[in-house]
Amino acid sequence: MDESVKRNIYRVEGFTCTGCAATFEKNVKQLPHVQDAQVNFGAAKLTVVGEASIAELEKAGAFEGLKIYPESERSAGRKEPFWHRKATIRTAISALLLLTGWLLGAQYGDENSLSVFSYGLSILIGGYTLFLKGVRNLVRLQFDMNTLMTVAILGAAAIGEWGEGAMVVFLFAISEALESYSMDKARESIRSLVEIAPNEALIRRNDQEIQVPVDEVRVGEIMIVKPGQKIAMDGKVITGASSVNQAAITGESVPVTKDVDDEVYAGTLNQEGLLEVSVTKRFEDTTLAKIIHLVEEAQAERAPSQAFVDRFASVYTPLIMLTALAIAVLPPLFAGANWAEWIYRGLAVLVVGCPCALVISTPVAVVTAIGTAARNGVLIKGGIHLEEAGRLSAIAFDKTGTLTKGVPTLTDIKPVGSLPRDECLIIAAAIERGSQHPLASAIIRQANHLGKPIPAAESFVSLTGKGAKAVVNSTLYHIGSPRLFEEILPGGMDQSNRQEIATLQEQGKTVMLLGTKEEIIALFAVADEIRETSKQALQKLHQLGIGQTVMLTGDHQATAAAIAQQLDISDVDAGLLPQDKREAIKRLINKHGHVAMVGDGINDAPALATATVSFAMGGAGSDTALETADIALMSDDLSKLPFTIALSRRALAIIKQNITFSLAIKAVALLLIFPGWLTLWMAIFADMGATLLVTLNALRLLRITN
Repeated sequence: MDESVKRNIYRVEGFTCTGCAATFEKNVKQLPHVQDAQVNFGAAKLTVVGEASIAELEKAGAFEGLKIYPESERSAGRKEPFWHRKATIRTAISALLLLTGWLLGAQYGDENSLSVFSYGLSILIGGYTLFLKGVRNLVRLQFDMNTLMTVAILGAAAIGEWGEGAMVVFLFAISEALESYSMDKARESIRSLVEIAPNEALIRRNDQEIQVPVDEVRVGEIMIVKPGQKIAMDGKVITGASSVNQAAITGESVPVTKDVDDEVYAGTLNQEGLLEVSVTKRFEDTTLAKIIHLVEEAQAERAPSQAFVDRFASVYTPLIMLTALAIAVLPPLFAGANWAEWIYRGLAVLVVGCPCALVISTPVAVVTAIGTAARNGVLIKGGIHLEEAGRLSAIAFDKTGTLTKGVPTLTDIKPVGSLPRDECLIIAAAIERGSQHPLASAIIRQANHLGKPIPAAESFVSLTGKGAKAVVNSTLYHIGSPRLFEEILPGGMDQSNRQEIATLQEQGKTVMLLGTKEEIIALFAVADEIRETSKQALQKLHQLGIGQTVMLTGDHQATAAAIAQQLDISDVDAGLLPQDKREAIKRLINKHGHVAMVGDGINDAPALATATVSFAMGGAGSDTALETADIALMSDDLSKLPFTIALSRRALAIIKQNITFSLAIKAVALLLIFPGWLTLWMAIFADMGATLLVTLNALRLLRITN
């Protein structure tokens, strides 16, 4: 695609069904200067590649009365009350005319002209947009629910069943309204996210504090956030301290203390102190904006069950039309049956065969579940990942930063040679200043507390998965795991060092050695504190029936085993390099089928990519975590993991219930056709009832909280 071609995104109001969204997309693609278009029904958004005015787009959606406005524009002022909508008014008039026709029929008989006239007006007014879509689709040989309803209603009128035709129109209109309402309700979770952040920010410019629209705020400007105000932009605190409620982003109910150099996010609430914040991201790049974008994209991605329903409906709808035609024509032709009676039964097949409930059964559940997860600080990036999370039988965890806090503390320094303790620490810190390993920070922090100068290290080389080496004070030193020194020492380590290392590791500590190619100089033991939520989260996972929990770590077996025992993790795979973790995930998939990997979204990328579904910890503020994982837990709270799995399982169960119920009610109604017990209004009532029930069933997902 030519990158110079404009790509515009719009929000759409007025969608009533997936079929209408598909028709609108097709109409937009046919506009003169549009190269491509894509409709996201779940998020009610339109992406246009090329040029098209709002007027042209609304004309393309005129069949549905769609309203289009730019993505950046807030929708609150554009929302049309339910009772002011044209479709609602037409349905109300149709209902009054239907009631009038029934009263006239009861007074003067069903065949009187006034009653028929009233029923006819009810059909025309209530079914106006339905007929436009149905006739157009019939001409194009496109068979959807509008085509089925149009043929059924016109057929009812043709055989003199005016009252039943009017009843079908009225009930179908109510069914459409319910479908529209359910999708609006499901979208509210995301709409509420859009409205979280303020439209303006208080910015200091030229020694003056002025209110500036958020899309005009520049990176580096100073934002003033007063107590009780929402933070408008992502940034870093430069002055002040306060507690900030981050529930909108991370789902954490407890406010987080923010001090100088701490990050704050758009849409969060400053509670008590005055903060001065240096803006670090443009409004469209904020964490909140990315969450909204990714969730809306996720709603457009079809879940496997939805793809099945769509394929099924594409075969099912024309099959229903052929069945209806056979029922209406074959008995009169070959068995001398009454034409009017069997045409009526054929029309009832058309009505009861309408796939409304089946078509909406999956998308409303997926959209609702993804929105509910987002409100609780979990970002699920597609229906497929939602379903996969509900099927998990084993979960693998990275240790550092996932099960533990990832902020290691130096607990032991044990000199082995003649060098004093402080000098060993300074040499180790000199080497580790060039390292990105989490354990390096513990050594550097402790060395800084000595208040002595740390010499510069030369010729630094990182030894992946093992440690590092560098020249300090003209001597080449190595620092790293016991495995590294088993390799570089001519005769390996002596027994006393091995025993000391084993003792420290049994205490759950990670051991690093400092030395040269000839000898070990010192042992350093580092402990990483286990997160408060880890043990509780693991217990909940076991209660959910996750039988296999595995820790994958580069740490030593004894250290990993000590932590695993505290957390009741069923298996440990230690001493792993990144590629080893990937192979471990492959083995787990071969054994258990559906396997998740939980990591920090930055390291362990090969393992995250290999797993059936990947979870990243602490997605808030981390672009890498948001991009890497299938599901991002926005806070560093592992309790979000069992919540996500429970939500996914509930969503899967509801999808299966909806599909089963939709097909079962069709099957029962079709069986009632043959003895002649099913009337047209009963058929549409059964379809409407099914639509209502699958919708309400899916909306139960809105009530789930962590």
